[in-house]
Amino acid sequence: MNNPAPSDASGHAAPLRPDRNLALELVRATEAASIRAVPFIGRGDKEGADGAAVDAMRAFMTTVSCDGTIVIGEGEKDHAPMLFNGEQVGNGRGPKCDIAVDPIDGTTLTAAGRNNALSVIAVSDHGTMLDASSVFYMDKLVTGPAGVGVVDIRLPIGENIRLLAKALGKPVDEMVVSVLHRPRHEKLIAEIREAGAGTRLMTDGDVAGGINAARYNARTDMCVGVGGSPEGIVTACAIKALGGHIQGRLWPRDDDEKQRALDAGLKVDGYVYEADELVQGNNTIFVATGVTDGGLVAGVRRDANYVYTESVVLRGVSGTLRRISSEHLVSKWL
Repeated sequence: MNNPAPSDASGHAAPLRPDRNLALELVRATEAASIRAVPFIGRGDKEGADGAAVDAMRAFMTTVSCDGTIVIGEGEKDHAPMLFNGEQVGNGRGPKCDIAVDPIDGTTLTAAGRNNALSVIAVSDHGTMLDASSVFYMDKLVTGPAGVGVVDIRLPIGENIRLLAKALGKPVDEMVVSVLHRPRHEKLIAEIREAGAGTRLMTDGDVAGGINAARYNARTDMCVGVGGSPEGIVTACAIKALGGHIQGRLWPRDDDEKQRALDAGLKVDGYVYEADELVQGNNTIFVATGVTDGGLVAGVRRDANYVYTESVVLRGVSGTLRRISSEHLVSKWL
């Protein structure tokens, strides 16, 4: 339970803020979503996997001690019956906060039985998370701490690779850059290779790609390219805890989407959102549980009467990454 709110300098009660207790409560929701998705792994039914994960996450979110608003969810209310943008979640008895959910980041990965599918929740103080839901895509650049003040998304990718390599003390030919494997990135991939770096092409799941690039001693040094706008905001919450670098530019697909962005007060035409514009402040929480195996966490595994999950919890305030390995009785989930 949350403690009573402390008083501020004026003697008034200071508002409750997301804290470590909330982080541990959220793990239960991502664990539930991951476990419910297991029957769909490798079955070619990404809608079924997503639906099962949404149902499970929503059920657990009603018990969480917070007064949360879904800023980034499954879509608008008319198209998403649960975890939709603007929905109030939690039991209403905890801190007011912004919440981003992705019951499965990597539904295609799950359906195909490939690595790096996650169940994800990110949280920040109320009113601090950019609502970029009117634009589907965002161009992103993510690195670890060495890239802070060094790289810039406005520079050519080759120059960013050389600058980061120098900051890391690595030869350029040892640099590895993660990119979603999409036709829109053919030129970008060619430029990375022309610069002398290697690529790690991701079929999906750019949240994991961004976090893996920002972690110390990770196998990749940078994550770039156009992916989902919601995933960019979620990744920013995690990067705050890792001390890394993230920038984003909204990438409207057509004039109609651009106008919707402008109507929502968003900045387009190449405007670069820095980390503190994507998510203000450092009081962020990022929670992820593996659905399938990946470089960040292991996927769900069943052995006889038990189901095993692995999760990570990142907190921006403390700059910590904690791993949580859980053992669940199968009988409790049937």
